Amino acid sequence: MAQPHQAKQPVSAALAGPYGHPFHPILVTVPIGAWAGSLVFDIASHLVGDGAFLSRGAMWLIALGVIGALCAALVGFLDLFAIPTGTRAFRIGLLHMTLNLLVTVAYAGNFRWRQTGPEPTGSVPAGPLALNVVAFVVLGVSGWLGGKLAYRYGVRVADEATQAEGFTPTRPGSARTPD
Repeated sequence: MAQPHQAKQPVSAALAGPYGHPFHPILVTVPIGAWAGSLVFDIASHLVGDGAFLSRGAMWLIALGVIGALCAALVGFLDLFAIPTGTRAFRIGLLHMTLNLLVTVAYAGNFRWRQTGPEPTGSVPAGPLALNVVAFVVLGVSGWLGGKLAYRYGVRVADEATQAEGFTPTRPGSARTPD
């Protein structure tokens, strides 16, 4: 049986984050936020009189998200390598990675589509909007799988003994400070 504590330790603390403080969950906030913002801008471009500025903003948020996703993927690969192969957690990690790569390719294609098309003169066209919606839904599924890895299987999460330290009552006036 594979040892779950192996998946809690970083392959490289300098690159993936130290024990109990992985970089991947921090970095994924950039593409998720940028792509969520791009979807809001795409939808909003249909609700205002001249949505060209929102269409342009969505395009650049998509680009920012692709760059952020590539950075998050680099440290995510390191976290995946910490999971023992042949386990359910590893299979879910592979699926999470595959979906994220597909989403990143979809958003890169969406950016290219918008870049090579005519200059936005109003709301975003239906095609790029639909691609944005589909990619964002797949991103949500992948995020759910990433949450399962961390919260259910404890990948790159401190072990239970370390976590228990946070629930030990402290004495009033003690000099103990948080880590």
